[in-house]
Amino acid sequence: MAGVRLATWNVNSAKAREPRLLGWLDERAPDVVCLQETKLSDEAFDESFGAPLAERGYAVAHHGEGRWNGVALLSRVGLDDVEEGLPGGPGYPHQEARAVTATCGGLRVTSVYVPNGRDPADPHYAYKLEWLAALRDRVEAAGADSAVVAGDFNIAPADPDVYSVEAFAESTHVTPPEREALAALLKTGLHDVTRERWPDERVFTYWDYRGGAFHQDRGMRIDLVLAGEPVARRRAALWVDRQARKGTGPSDHAPVILDLDEAPDGDIGPVVPPPSLGAKKGGSRKKS
Repeated sequence: MAGVRLATWNVNSAKAREPRLLGWLDERAPDVVCLQETKLSDEAFDESFGAPLAERGYAVAHHGEGRWNGVALLSRVGLDDVEEGLPGGPGYPHQEARAVTATCGGLRVTSVYVPNGRDPADPHYAYKLEWLAALRDRVEAAGADSAVVAGDFNIAPADPDVYSVEAFAESTHVTPPEREALAALLKTGLHDVTRERWPDERVFTYWDYRGGAFHQDRGMRIDLVLAGEPVARRRAALWVDRQARKGTGPSDHAPVILDLDEAPDGDIGPVVPPPSLGAKKGGSRKKS
């Protein structure tokens, strides 16, 4: 299918972001949306969003568990063969609502919310690495050609993906084992389409709420769109919708938008609009 706009966005509570999310859908008109941290049960998500999303032409696959986690796929180009979670994957201690997969317009799309890891000494860190290995195994088994794996990976792939290497020296999100796990996922045949389009530019997708991090552009690139080779070749534009991070009551993440075959807004980016202030060093890093 030609002319598909795919987006991923960690909304950090769908209910809290309801007016912004619906307004953003109207403004950007994505065909496929991967959402993370909905923090709603399936029933609560349907109660709040079922009717307004249907009015906008979206079919929905939501995999939630209440006040934590929660992922969703919204699609106007078909939503078939839905798979919740990572079958056979690890739990903490039970399997959490961190992945949902469906076929949308010929693409096998997975919305992921990778475990945070908390601290390298925390059991949650080992769980994060196990979860990433299970995701890699699933992609490898299914084949990467038509795959899109998008969401909050809680990993900055390389040092340029954080505003300050020193600020993250003892943090998760940047440790060698996490980056190696991400590299292993890419070796299944997936491409980091953001970096392929913008290899040298400063591109962030997450800014802490505290300390003026957003206005000083002290951020991280942890929201990724990974695509198989045939899908990556269709890229017409790839950009971070920084406008959605501005204003009152935003998520601490901005959407990442991938236009396939056609670019309705042109080949814009990498960050729209660009930050007006240079980065300042300081101690702001992700805590969630």
